[in-house]
Amino acid sequence: MGNIKPCLWFDTQAEEAARFYTSVFPNSMITNVQRYNEAGPGDPGSVMVVDFTVDGTEFMGLNGGPTHFGFTEAVSFYRNCEDQSDVDRLWAALTEGGEPGQCGWLKDRYGVSWQIVPRALPEMLADPDRAKAAAVMEAMLKMTKLEIQELRDAYDAA
Repeated sequence: MGNIKPCLWFDTQAEEAARFYTSVFPNSMITNVQRYNEAGPGDPGSVMVVDFTVDGTEFMGLNGGPTHFGFTEAVSFYRNCEDQSDVDRLWAALTEGGEPGQCGWLKDRYGVSWQIVPRALPEMLADPDRAKAAAVMEAMLKMTKLEIQELRDAYDAA
C-alpha cells in the first residue's frame, strides 16, 4: 500500500523546523535524519532530509538550498481544535516569529501556512438554518484567530 507525505523544502532549517513542529503538536516525533556525504551537494555531515511525524501525519523536511519558489497559502495545513484553549495554544506557538492572517489562517516562522479551526465552526457553518450559518460566516470573516464564543454568540443571535 502506498504512502503519501508532504515534503517541505527549506534552505537549511529542516531539522530546526521539524524540532519546532514536533514540540508544538502532540503525537509527534522525529523519525529519521539523513546527512549529506562527500558526494554532496550539501556540506558533508549537514542535514539533507528529516522525516518527522506531526500529530500522527508523516512529513519530510528537505534542506535543498535556497529556493525561489517558497511556501504560499496555496498549500496549508488544516488543524481541527477541540476547544478554545487548543486554538489559543496552537495560535500562540505557530504565530511566534510568524504572522497572523484572516479567518484562522497564519504563517509560521518558516512561512508555512496553517489553518487553526475549532471543530465547532464547520458544524455551525453547515447548519440547515442558513441565517445561523450566515451569521457565523460574517463573524468569522472579521476575525484573525477564531474565537469560539464569539462564533457561538453570532450563531445563537441569528
